[in-house]
Amino acid sequence: MEKAGYVYIMSSPNRTTLYTGVTSDLCKRVWKHRTKYYPESFSSKYNCVMLVYYQGFQRIEDAIGEEKRIKGGSRKQKDELINKMNPDYIDLWNEISGI
Repeated sequence: MEKAGYVYIMSSPNRTTLYTGVTSDLCKRVWKHRTKYYPESFSSKYNCVMLVYYQGFQRIEDAIGEEKRIKGGSRKQKDELINKMNPDYIDLWNEISGI
């Protein structure tokens, strides 16, 4: 049985650094970024603690493909993608965590 997946982008609060990732459990993964669960990771070192974009997929393989496409793009392309969903770069944590 195939799992659903998500591609997501985390941002530092000052919007200088973005991190793109993929996961089958968006809420749990974003929580780990927010709490710096892995203190030596890129997202911890660069304070990427705000969820600013996400997209769900029925198959994890499709999410992985989209992650690769996004990572291969420019910063401008990432900003354009975020702006379509979240033009104010608000933290979408409350939206996904049910708070």
